[in-house]
Amino acid sequence: METAVEVDRAQVLAYRIAAQGLDHASGSARVGQLAVLDLGVQDSSADSVKLALAARLPDLPPDDLAAGDDVDDGLSLAWTHRGAPHLHRTADLPSMAAANWPRNDADAAARLGWQRARLAEAGVAGRDAFDESAAAVHDVVAEQMLDGNGGYTAMTKGAVSTAVTAKVSPGLSPYCRPCGCHHISEQLLRLTALPGGVRLEPVPAPLLLAPLPDWPWPPAEPAGTDTLISTYLRLLGPATPADAAGFLGTSRGELTASWPEGVVEVRVDGRKTWLPVDSADALRDAEPSRVVRLLPPSDPLLQGRDRDLLVPDRAHQKALWRALQSPGALLVNGEITGTWRAKLAGKRRLDLEVRPFSSLAPADRAKIDEQAQRVAAVRGVAEAGVRYGHA
Repeated sequence: METAVEVDRAQVLAYRIAAQGLDHASGSARVGQLAVLDLGVQDSSADSVKLALAARLPDLPPDDLAAGDDVDDGLSLAWTHRGAPHLHRTADLPSMAAANWPRNDADAAARLGWQRARLAEAGVAGRDAFDESAAAVHDVVAEQMLDGNGGYTAMTKGAVSTAVTAKVSPGLSPYCRPCGCHHISEQLLRLTALPGGVRLEPVPAPLLLAPLPDWPWPPAEPAGTDTLISTYLRLLGPATPADAAGFLGTSRGELTASWPEGVVEVRVDGRKTWLPVDSADALRDAEPSRVVRLLPPSDPLLQGRDRDLLVPDRAHQKALWRALQSPGALLVNGEITGTWRAKLAGKRRLDLEVRPFSSLAPADRAKIDEQAQRVAAVRGVAEAGVRYGHA
């Protein structure tokens, strides 16, 4: 049996920063080589994905990240973890769909979140609901998206929802008061779109869905869930089963059934967590990074469910993680030390308001100015200005 590793939170943060490539130590020069794509990068707001990638690359990422033009990287947007949109390597999507497929009725119900109650009333909140919805999506792709000549027609989310609703049993389409009609559960559609062979087009509005070429039939059973959990632990660990379950959108009990082998116990300030064995030396050897980064909302570093470790102060947590329109995070020398927001000032200037949780050294302010210029470049703006407020 492996002996438990003993570390403190500072070492965990140093490890995660290095594991996620925020220190540029890996030397990855292409988007597709970044370690964070092993799990996916959440697309939560304007340019959030490009900002997250820019924080990890020596050069700016291309504008057409998921347009299918980068043959070497091959990137696509899809609804994956928790039904949220993430950028993935296109080649990883079949395994991602299989790893997120529910293992039984209880797992399926847990993944539906608050919407499971309405579907449960009709007796269809289990695996059968996933099977039926994914099959309907697959049929819509074949009948309405693909043209038979290698081309396709993208469809709005509303159009796909309408088409899928027409194919599934009435119990999967509860009445939606805001829409004033019956349609397939939003979360169920999100969770079965990728298994049915659908990706998201990289356009801001309207939301368009498009087919994935040569997509296999929706998975019959989950596969590789243990590998996906190991990836979470490698990038956001050491962590607990509850942390991993929260990220994947299921219950701790259901996730434990797929718990991977080859993990070692890690005590973080006395808290029992887990890490892949082959990452233990990197954790022991991790040293605080001196980098400064302006991270977007939902950056991979912020995806850990152990927020008390990431940002111990509860007031600072409330400032960083809001119910709506969360700010970005200021990373300085191994700690999340503030928030930031950006606003266009005309066509050529981006104004950033940085709200540090404590005082900043002049050298760190100079690095923030450099990072602000990088944010402006990602946004397609020539200049950036920084002003400081109070957290």
